[in-house]
Amino acid sequence: MAAVAVHQFAQCITCHAWSPDHSMVAFCPNNNEVHIYKLVNDKWEKVHVLQKHDQIVSGIDWSGKSNRIVSVSHDRNSYVWNREGPEWVPTLVILRLNRAALCVRWSPKENKFAVGSGAKTVCVCYYEQENNWWVSKVIRKKHDSSVTSVAWHPNNILLATTSTDGKCRVFSTFIKGVDTRESKTGSSSDPKFGEQIVQLDLSSSWAFGVKWSPSGNTLAYVGHNSMIYFVDDIGPSPLAQNVAFRNLPLRDVLFVSEKMVIGVGFDCNPMVFAADKSGLWSFIRFLGERKESLSGPKSGSQFSEAFGKLYAQAKHGLSNDTVEPSKIQGAVHDNCINCIALLNKKGSQTKRFSTSAFCFSVFLFR
Repeated sequence: MAAVAVHQFAQCITCHAWSPDHSMVAFCPNNNEVHIYKLVNDKWEKVHVLQKHDQIVSGIDWSGKSNRIVSVSHDRNSYVWNREGPEWVPTLVILRLNRAALCVRWSPKENKFAVGSGAKTVCVCYYEQENNWWVSKVIRKKHDSSVTSVAWHPNNILLATTSTDGKCRVFSTFIKGVDTRESKTGSSSDPKFGEQIVQLDLSSSWAFGVKWSPSGNTLAYVGHNSMIYFVDDIGPSPLAQNVAFRNLPLRDVLFVSEKMVIGVGFDCNPMVFAADKSGLWSFIRFLGERKESLSGPKSGSQFSEAFGKLYAQAKHGLSNDTVEPSKIQGAVHDNCINCIALLNKKGSQTKRFSTSAFCFSVFLFR
C-alpha cells in the first residue's frame, strides 16, 4: 500500500466534494464561500466562487448523477446549486433551524439530502415538483446534542447519524410520494419517517464521522476517545465491536472496500483498518510513513514543546500566525484531517481518496 500526494492547496479547508467526473473539486476555504477548482493542463485553476451564505460553510456535497451541489452553513440555511450555462444558480432550502447547520449528504438516488444541525435535529429535504422548491421534514426529539455527521444506507431509506451526545442512531426516512415501497427495508413493520431503528451507546465521548459499507451490511463510526466502532446486523440485536488505538482521535471514516476502512483525524495521517476472514477488525498501519513514534518519552516531549509554544504565545501576546504549529513527524497533513472522500471510478481497481484539513491533498491509495 502506498500514498502519493497529487496536489495541495495552501488554504484552510472545512469540507470538500468532487464533481461526477472528478475533474473539478468544490471546497470552502473557512469562510462563507464555496470555491470550485478545475484541473486544466495538469494545473488547478479557480473557475467559480459560489457566494450566497452569510457565515462559514460547514458542509458540501456534489451529486454524482444530477450534477448538483448542496451547501449548508452556520447561517442555518442550505442552498442547492444547479449549473445553468456558465453559471451556478442557487435555490434556497427552508430548513427552519434555530442553530447552525453542520453537515449534509445526498441520498444514493439523489432525490433527498440530509442535514445535521446544532439544533439536535436532522432535516431530510426533497424536491416538490408542483411548487418548484425544496422542502424539508425534520427528525426531532431524538438527539440530545448536535448532530455531527450523517450517512445514507444504499437502500436510500435508512439514515445513520452521530452526535456529541456520544450516540450513533439509525432512522427511517421513508417519504410517501418520494420513495417507493420496493426501496424500503423489507421489514413487516414498515417503519415510518423519523422512526428510530436502533440507538448505539458504544461511545463514552463525542461521536463523529459515520459511514456504511458498500453493501450496507456494516456501519462504522468514531468516538473522541480514540476508538472506532463497527456494527453488523443493524436492528434489534446488532453485532458490535470496537477497536481502541493509542493515537489521537479520528474525525471521519471511509470504506474503500467491504473489509477495509480509512480513518482520519487529529493524528494528521490516514489510518488503515481491516477485517480478517472471521470478521474481526483491527488497526493495520498509518498510510503515511511515520518517522517518529508518539509513544513513550517522545510523546511527552512533543506535548512539552506544544505547551511551551502556547505559554510563549500567551505571555508575549503573539497571534496564531506568529507561532508555527508542531507537526507530527511523518504526517501527511499539518493539522487535523476533518474530511475524506472516495474518488473511485466505476470499473477501476485503483483505490483513490482525498483528504482535507488546513491544506487540501489528493492521495492515490493502492
